[in-house]
Amino acid sequence: GPGLSGAFLCGLRARDGWARRCRPFAEGFCVELQGRSHLSAGLVLRWFQGHLQRCLGAVRYRLRERCRISLSASPGHPPTLHILPCSDYVCCHISMAVRLIPAIPLGDALYLTALPPPGPAAPEALWGLNASRQEQRLLGWLKEQAPASSCHLKCLQILKGLRDLRGQGLEEPLCSQWGRVLSSYVLKTALFALLLRGPLEAWEERFLLERLEDLVLYLRDCLRKRVLLDFFLGNTSIPEAVALPRFLKEAAPVNLLAAFDAPTLDLVAFQLISTWIQAPHIIRTYSSPRYWRPVPTP
Repeated sequence: GPGLSGAFLCGLRARDGWARRCRPFAEGFCVELQGRSHLSAGLVLRWFQGHLQRCLGAVRYRLRERCRISLSASPGHPPTLHILPCSDYVCCHISMAVRLIPAIPLGDALYLTALPPPGPAAPEALWGLNASRQEQRLLGWLKEQAPASSCHLKCLQILKGLRDLRGQGLEEPLCSQWGRVLSSYVLKTALFALLLRGPLEAWEERFLLERLEDLVLYLRDCLRKRVLLDFFLGNTSIPEAVALPRFLKEAAPVNLLAAFDAPTLDLVAFQLISTWIQAPHIIRTYSSPRYWRPVPTP
C-alpha cells in the first residue's frame, strides 16, 4: 500500500511452513510490522553494499588498464560507482558516476527500489516506486505533440543547474533540506504538471525565459500550499498514449511535500525566488572552480 512520499510498503505473504524453510532469509532481510513480516529495504541495501565492496576488487583488477573504478557510499545516499577512463586523449578524461540501487520488478516496467530511508523515524520496510519507463513514454508522447523546438527539457536542465549551484552557497541544515525538497523527481513532477496544462505551442524555444519563470513560480506556489501531487499515482489526466497499470491509476494521490514541515517549505520557497532573481550572479559566483565539490577518492 502507499507509504510516505511515493514510497510503498512491500509485504511478504508467508505460506504454510515458509518461516521454517526460509528462516535464514527471513532473519536476514525481514522486519516485523504490525504482526506481519515485511521485506526490509534497509537490510537489502546493506546486504547489497557489502556484496558491492567484495566484487569491486575483481572488477577493478580486470579493468585496471582501461579505467579507474571506485565506490562511494554515504549515509542517506545509495552507493555510487565512479569510473574514470585511462587514456592519453584529453577528450576521454570524462568521469562517470552510476548510482547502484537494488530493485524488485513489479511488471509493466515498474520497480520497487531500495533507497535509504528519508529520516531516522522512517520504517525500514518503505520502498520507492520507480516509474522511469513511464516517464520515458510520457516524454516520447510530448516530443510528438510539442513543437520541434520545444524548450521543456532545457527548462528542466537549467532549473536543476540553478538548484545545484545555489545549494553550494547554503549552510546546513538548509543545504540538505534544499536538495531533498527540490529533488529531481519534484522538479520533473512540476514540469509534467505544467506541460499538461497546455498549450504545448507555448513551449517553443523563443519562450524559454517565460516558461522557466512559470516553472519557478509554479514550484513556489506548491511550496506555499504544501502540496505537490505525485504525477503517476492516482492522476486521471495522463494521456491514454502513456500506458499505466491499473493500480497506478486507481491509487490514492500522494503529496510529495508531506514529509516536510511548513517552516522548511517556506524557507525553500523564499530561497527559490531569491535564486531566480539572482540567477546571473549565482551562475558567475558558484560556477568558479574554487566552489567545485571534490570527487570522492578511490
